[in-house]
Amino acid sequence: MDTNTLPAPATTALGLGTTGLVFGCDYNPEQWTPEVWAEDVALMREAGVNLVAINVFGWSHVEPRPGEYDFSGLDTVIELLHQAGIGVNLGTGTASPPPWLTTLHPEMLPMVADGTRRFPGGRQGFCPSSPVYRSHALALVRATAERYGQHPAVRLWHVSNELGCHNAYCFCDVSADAFRDWLRARYADVDSLNAAWGTAFWSQRYSAFDEVLPPRATLSFVNPAQTLDFDRFSSDQLLDHHRAEAEVIRQHSALPVTTNFMVAAHITALDYWSWADDMDVIANDHYLDHRLDRPEVELAFAADTTRGLARGGAWMLMEHSTGAVNWQPRNLAKAPGQMLRNTVGHIARGADAVCFFQWRASVQGTEKFHSALLPHAGRDSRTWDEVVALGSLVERLGELRGSRVVADVAVVFGWEVQWAADLEAHPTGDLRYLEQVHALYGALWDLGVGVDVVAPGAPLDGYAVVVVPELYLVRDEHAAVIDRFVAAGGTALVTFFSGIVDERDAVRTGGYPGAFRHLLGVHVDEFMPLPVGGTLALSDGSRGSLWSEPVALRGAEAVTTYAEGPLDGMPAVTRNTHGGGTAWYVSTVLEDDARRALLRRVLDGAGVRAGAAPAGDGVEVVRRRDDDHEWVFLLNHTDRTVHHDESGHELVGDHPVAGRTALAPGGTHIIRQDRKRS
Repeated sequence: MDTNTLPAPATTALGLGTTGLVFGCDYNPEQWTPEVWAEDVALMREAGVNLVAINVFGWSHVEPRPGEYDFSGLDTVIELLHQAGIGVNLGTGTASPPPWLTTLHPEMLPMVADGTRRFPGGRQGFCPSSPVYRSHALALVRATAERYGQHPAVRLWHVSNELGCHNAYCFCDVSADAFRDWLRARYADVDSLNAAWGTAFWSQRYSAFDEVLPPRATLSFVNPAQTLDFDRFSSDQLLDHHRAEAEVIRQHSALPVTTNFMVAAHITALDYWSWADDMDVIANDHYLDHRLDRPEVELAFAADTTRGLARGGAWMLMEHSTGAVNWQPRNLAKAPGQMLRNTVGHIARGADAVCFFQWRASVQGTEKFHSALLPHAGRDSRTWDEVVALGSLVERLGELRGSRVVADVAVVFGWEVQWAADLEAHPTGDLRYLEQVHALYGALWDLGVGVDVVAPGAPLDGYAVVVVPELYLVRDEHAAVIDRFVAAGGTALVTFFSGIVDERDAVRTGGYPGAFRHLLGVHVDEFMPLPVGGTLALSDGSRGSLWSEPVALRGAEAVTTYAEGPLDGMPAVTRNTHGGGTAWYVSTVLEDDARRALLRRVLDGAGVRAGAAPAGDGVEVVRRRDDDHEWVFLLNHTDRTVHHDESGHELVGDHPVAGRTALAPGGTHIIRQDRKRS
């Protein structure tokens, strides 16, 4: 795909006061004495830091008592950074209310589904719908924006912090009232609500909105449509709070405003597709998740998704780590070279700003064992040496600013789909949406194929292939986008449990896969999930697992069939000609090798180049491009040396390469190549 065919990005450059890339960090000066502040700023300059996030958790210091503001410490830190030529990413400080506020107003604390409140003492101890919290938070934002709205050091405003990380859902009476108001706005009358929620089931029909509650803990399953709408409401409530803070800031400052998303495998509560247009800069926090089999692949998926939120344009990595975190069951350190490799992985996929949590490692509190740019060991450490080297590299990579990631394939992914697909009372509790998305994305990663992650219903113009994993919930208009894409000559691969329900979580009758039956040329009359550990032989010698279906052909042809059991001889993988294009259907979970082989076949048929560099077996390949150059990123996630044939100027080592070139275990190459013009 020619990157010039992409829709205009939300931002082509971040505009944070630098001419190159941003190398930044989170800083919590309130944890240190003023003598340490001056030392820290000097060391930041040595490391190449050019943007620092401060006042993220500063509320109890800035407002130690109700309505009494003390900005003296913040004034000093901002001035120190400004004099050093370091920009400020200024937090609003509202992420966690101070003890005086929750003591005065314990009713603002969040309530969980069983009706019990959570105590203060952690962070984000507030109900997102609380007018008390909102009032005090906006007063703090107003005082902060009035003081620093025109300060020359400030480059970016940072609303709250990781909104919804801990308190996305609140089930208190205040939240119940807000939920009812949200439902009134959505459905207008209670009859429409009853129709949408299917309340004829289990005698749940409502006669007034006042009877509706959040999906609190019950003795049985909860109405799934009610749960789905509560997910939507909860995401919207936090977005509304972001908008309220941003509105106050914009009354006093013309600088960009954002908040840090959490596009990651373990965060599912917010629909960031609905948030993206409210952000002046798309920013994400990401940490390697060692609970996953291949955390480096999940990193790539998160980065591609974040770029999708930025509509293909530049985005900001607001937080990641130099080494271990503190919140996983096993907090693994990063091997030599891994911090660089992970950072470059985000840059390869469109980040023009890479920042870390945090600057100086804490010595107290929950995060005291979370890694930092300046570790407990100080400058006499491998981490510090690698940080200084990374800062120098990021400065050299300023030439990437304004370039775009090359992608021929789109993967359709949606948080709303995840909420619906993972609801209870489904054919099997073993099927998890994100696992299926990651499996297909991981196969494309292995093949070295550039991928854009797009929202359901997003335009597909310019792509050769669209991959549609388990799109359980799909609106008519979103299904039509995929249908038109194939009819116009594109290639789609759709997997099982797709097209099943509409936006109300109501089943599409007439046979599965519902909205995609005509596109795929197949008909399924029942689901046949497999027992724990169960597999079925397939005709190509591989085995399917987890799920199976009695697929009947309605125009499609069988590519692979089941080779045993009750489905023996029936299609497992099909291909259908639809208009000028091709639609593939996969009715079971394929083994890794079989999944890669199928995708390579699909890509070859669509004319997409795969494996042009040493892809697969743990070697990541990504390309960024502008009018004059292409940058090839090769990241070796293995413990062996690999070789490649890419030629050009290698930017990590800052030297030319040509011919057969070795890439060391754990190594990273970024090769600038001139683009030939016809």
